[in-house]
This record gives sequence, C-alpha cells and structure tokens, in this order.
Amino acid sequence: MKRLYSGFVILLSILLSAHNLVAQEFVYTDATRLPVYGKICNDTYGPFTRLSSDLESVCRPPLWRLGRDSAGEYVRFASDTGVFNLCWTSTFDTQSTNMSMCAVKGLALYVLDGGEWIYVGTGRPSGKGKENSYKISCNKLAGTMHEYMLFLSLYDGLDKLKIGVPEGYSILSPSTDSPRSGRPVIMYGTSILQGASASHPGMSGSNQLVRMLDRQVINLGFSGNALLDMEIAELMAAYPDPGIFVLDNMPNGTPELILEKQKIFYQVLREAHPDVPVVFVENPNYPGMRFDEGRERFVRSKNEALHRVFDDLVSSGEKNIYLVRAMQMLGDDNVGTIEGTHFTDIGFTSYAGILAPILETLLSKYD
Repeated sequence: MKRLYSGFVILLSILLSAHNLVAQEFVYTDATRLPVYGKICNDTYGPFTRLSSDLESVCRPPLWRLGRDSAGEYVRFASDTGVFNLCWTSTFDTQSTNMSMCAVKGLALYVLDGGEWIYVGTGRPSGKGKENSYKISCNKLAGTMHEYMLFLSLYDGLDKLKIGVPEGYSILSPSTDSPRSGRPVIMYGTSILQGASASHPGMSGSNQLVRMLDRQVINLGFSGNALLDMEIAELMAAYPDPGIFVLDNMPNGTPELILEKQKIFYQVLREAHPDVPVVFVENPNYPGMRFDEGRERFVRSKNEALHRVFDDLVSSGEKNIYLVRAMQMLGDDNVGTIEGTHFTDIGFTSYAGILAPILETLLSKYD
C-alpha cells in the first residue's frame, strides 16, 4: 500500500510539474522592436551600442571598444504580466575584479508605480559565457498593464535581447513619456560615469539621475578614456536638441591635458548650441586623499586647472556655464567607494543627489 501511495505521489508531482512547464511557456519580444533610450544617435554600430558607426575608423581603439558597451541605455515597454524571462547575449563576456557582475553585464528592471520608478529585480548574468537568461517575478502586478524600464549592462554590450512573458500576456510600446525623452542631459566622463562600481545597472549615477529628473540621460562615460577626444565633442554637438551638457571628465585628466583641451572641447559644443547650459564637474575628493599627500596634491592641481579654464571662459563673456564643486560629492564618511576611487551605490546616490537639483533648476530655466 505504501508503494502504491508513493507511486501516486510521484506521478502527481510529475503531472503538476508538466502542467507548470506548460503554464509557464513564454512568448518572446525582440527588444529592438521596443523604444531604446539613452543613445546619442540612431546609427550606432549595433542596436544597443553608444557610438556612431562611422567613428570606428576615427576613434582610438580602446575608446571605440568602450563605445560598444550599453551603459546608460534602457528599454521602455508596457506589460500586464507578473513574470518576465530575460534572455540576452553579451558582446564581450567582460569580467571584473572591482564590480558586481550584475552591473557589468546584467540588467535591472523598474516599474512605474504611483508615479515613481520603483526597482523590481535584477537580471543576473549566467557567469562566464555570453548567453544569459534570468526570470524576474512580480506576480502582484499581474493582470494590470504597467509601464516598465529595463536598464542595460554597464560594462558590456548586448548583441541580442529578448523579453519573454507567459502565453496570454502581452508586451506593448510604452504609452507614457516617462522618463521624458525630449531635450536630454548629455554627460561625458570616465569609468565612474560609465557606472563603476554600482551594484546593478539601475544604481549608476546617470541612471539614478534618469529617475530623479524624470528625463532621458545619455551616458558617454568611457573607462580610463575620457581624454577630451574631439570626435566625442563633435558627436555630442551633433545632437539636435540637447537640454544640458555635463562634462565630468576630470578623473582621467592631468592638469596639462585640461589646460590644453578642455576649452577647445567646450567650444565645439558651444558653437553648435549657443544657449544650452554646460556644466563642468570637479574631480571627486577621493577618500584616500585624507591620508595620501601625493594624491591630494594631484587632484587639487587638476581642479585648479579646471578653475583656470572656467574663469577664462567667464572673463571672455561666456554665458550659461556652471561649475559643480566636489566638496560633498561623496559625503564625509569615506564609505562611498569600493576601492578608494570608483563609487558604490552609496557614492552614486550622493553624487546624483548633488547634481540632480542643479540640473533640475537649469532644465526648468532653459526648457
């Protein structure tokens, strides 16, 4: 009798499992059929890359390689499901020793709930290898159409991205212009701007600003390569209707480079957009500066060079230019970085909190 009962239980378990597999059969939408935001132009090398395809023969190789990462980009859609199966192919299978792999080549899903963008879950990459698949459950939202935003990988690219929902549910183009797509904030900078070292893509500084400002932010952060390349200035200048330019390139610079090229880079933007605000950002005050005299001296000399450039521009009659000081950018508790340079979620939240009210004021003034 016990054997019969055990056999019945096993058979029932198999039948229930089969039923669940059928019930969870997913229908997939190619993300290229949905709006992709955070792009400086449409003619990029791939659907989720950041640089114009015609720059391949112009850019320095490391700059071009970083331009194929999808930092700052996000896909917008609406759906009535309560579970998503995300499938994506990473371009490079990037590995990192100072970043969460969820940030490097993962995804982050947010839902518009009560007028705010709220974190739902992270698409965790499979580990080593380019093929990734991860299911995110939000079953309390099932049955009602909601707006979603999926932030893409920060330090890898995506060759393919499919969003799966169970049969009977749908994925549609968004009906709400949030974050607002017009007149974006265009940011140029370093590995920190690109997103090192957030815990997942939604926590990078630029992606936090997307939600704080309810505005599209274009991330042109290039790890170790924000060297004031003029083709990047020209790419930014070519954007038809920018809201603000933010130049946050100081961590990769030297005093000599800043004095030589910062003004020229600025002038490319200004000639194309005479009235658009341009915001310069000082080099962060890294925690180690408290105990490292050489590092403190180097950072201070870079910021002094930036002030010389800024003061010269003001003296020459330039308008709509602003300088953000780094005094409280990371707070004063030395816990905002992962290894003394790159920001954690705490550091990025502090950074975005400093910039957001400044940018919001400028957007309201010049929109």
